[in-house]
Amino acid sequence: MDNILLGNVPISRLIIGGNPFSGFSHQGHERDLEMKRYYTVERIKQTLRMAEGLGVNTHLGRADHHVMRMLLEYWDEGGTIQWIAQTCPELGSMMRGVQNAISGGAKACFIHGGEMDFRFAQNKLDEVPEAIAKIREAGMPAGIAGHNPQVFLWAEEHLDVDFYMCSYYNSAHRDQGAEHISGRAEWFLPEDRDTMTQVIANLSKPVIHYKVLAAGRNDPAEAFAYVARHLRPQDAVCVGIFAKDDAHMLAQDIELLERSLREQAHGPQAGG
Repeated sequence: MDNILLGNVPISRLIIGGNPFSGFSHQGHERDLEMKRYYTVERIKQTLRMAEGLGVNTHLGRADHHVMRMLLEYWDEGGTIQWIAQTCPELGSMMRGVQNAISGGAKACFIHGGEMDFRFAQNKLDEVPEAIAKIREAGMPAGIAGHNPQVFLWAEEHLDVDFYMCSYYNSAHRDQGAEHISGRAEWFLPEDRDTMTQVIANLSKPVIHYKVLAAGRNDPAEAFAYVARHLRPQDAVCVGIFAKDDAHMLAQDIELLERSLREQAHGPQAGG
């Protein structure tokens, strides 16, 4: 698998996401609990070791105590996947999340997408540049995430970051709160995906494309073909997997992405 660069950090083109590890299914409360019960620390570590064997060198996960404790065990046992940290609004301030990323050994850090959406809606963005500066002072690439395309248009004018995390779907209103609420109704509209990829095409920084499978709602072959049409050379894609459903899910996702990228570059291959 080829790599991109976030700052000077080499990142595999496909990143393994942490939402299923933390029980964020975006498929309802019962599915959240199923993921939490399945993904013990040992099973998460097994999944990361499997990802290593498939050429994935980066995990994107929350800067909370559960994830940091798991990663410490994983690294102490010889694991090599590096961590991109996401701040967690339920733990406190952005600066608290950034500090967790620094002390936990992250290689890069970004501001949580729900928090950026919320702050943009409330016009309360004054603290964001300070958090970005703190990430940079720690020697890490700094970024922001978001579901609302307008967040990135604002960032292009007002922030100096190293990368963006762009959700294909603006799947819930976040104007009244930053946190995801388990079981809350969400929507995954094709037009949102098209709007975000139109914005991505003109962004000045590398982008990590996420929620590309609409939290399991999209056909994987169609989803990765769409990603391949919009993934720029400097961009990567983040996907979470639920190994309980299919132990080979990650390998299949990688194969679909790489095949779709080949077909996008050269046209469909014979027999493929």
